[in-house]
Amino acid sequence: MAEPLGFGLVGCGLVSQFHGQALNASSEGKLVACWDLAPERAQEFADEYGAEAVSSFEDLLQRDDIQVISVLTPNAHHEQYAVAAAEAGKHVLVEKPPEMTLAKTDHMIAAAREAGVKLAICLQVRFRKPIEAMKKALEQGRFGRLLHADAFMKWHRPQDYYYRDPWRSSRAAGAGVTIQHAFHYLDLLHHLMGPVARVQARMSNLGHPGVELEDTTLCFLDYANGAQGVLEASTAFYPGTDIRIEVNGENGTAIMEGERITTWAFRDEQPGDDQVRNLGSEEVRTAAGGAADFAYFEHQWLIEDLIAAIRERRDPRVRGLDGRGSLEIALAMYKSADELRPVELPLEQDYVLE
Repeated sequence: MAEPLGFGLVGCGLVSQFHGQALNASSEGKLVACWDLAPERAQEFADEYGAEAVSSFEDLLQRDDIQVISVLTPNAHHEQYAVAAAEAGKHVLVEKPPEMTLAKTDHMIAAAREAGVKLAICLQVRFRKPIEAMKKALEQGRFGRLLHADAFMKWHRPQDYYYRDPWRSSRAAGAGVTIQHAFHYLDLLHHLMGPVARVQARMSNLGHPGVELEDTTLCFLDYANGAQGVLEASTAFYPGTDIRIEVNGENGTAIMEGERITTWAFRDEQPGDDQVRNLGSEEVRTAAGGAADFAYFEHQWLIEDLIAAIRERRDPRVRGLDGRGSLEIALAMYKSADELRPVELPLEQDYVLE
């Protein structure tokens, strides 16, 4: 059996606990060390998850027992660490979104390619079993002509959530609901339906008057395959309800709520459909009511896929290019809301949030 690959974590904030749990549960990866700009936070994480807190980012890059660097910093600071890690010969896992601009994302992709290392984006909800079933049914053509694909995320975050860290109330840093919370579900629509041709978005602040960013987004999407859809996302709706992903075609409908299938209906019933209808559980939390209110196992599956990709010399299932495509959709949504008009994709030029 191959030795587990060593991981070094950059950033020990809220999301790091899921990476810590996932690595400690995995036989394929090993949590070795961590670093944070706040040494006390790194030490606290290290004590809880059995890692070594190091005194600098460079310490992680110099260690021979670390093969993968996980970049878990605030959204607007991924590039500097990801590029440096790639140039040091480390494989890289970057939390979503990949960055806040297409240019910085392209720099990360190019750095990994030139260094011959893997770059994966932490869009772990793609590994959710109902999503995998939907993707397979789409690839098999079971929906027939695609008509609609929608994502509904009606969550709740209290006002103090936005004050936990300075960046969480900054639009430019990527704290708005569109790119911080709904990005996973926007990405699922991209993953399932392919490219988006046009968006028309409206953004507002309905429940958090103390911060100057959107906590609610409503967007109409036209997919390149001819279907249409809606993305509705908010952190203003108490107490928060499970996300819902719906795909509708002329020959079938599939709906996921939380992490369970609630509708799986096709004209051509096939063996295995009853098994798909039993995927998921109401007991598994999916972050509707709290930022840490979800399980770690999807992170584990994504991390183990990256490890397998390294060993098998193949692409990970969620590449840098995949994250870039979803980022472009998110930026087009911001551009549409800011300019009060529909926006065509691909974007003619990068869009920078201020």
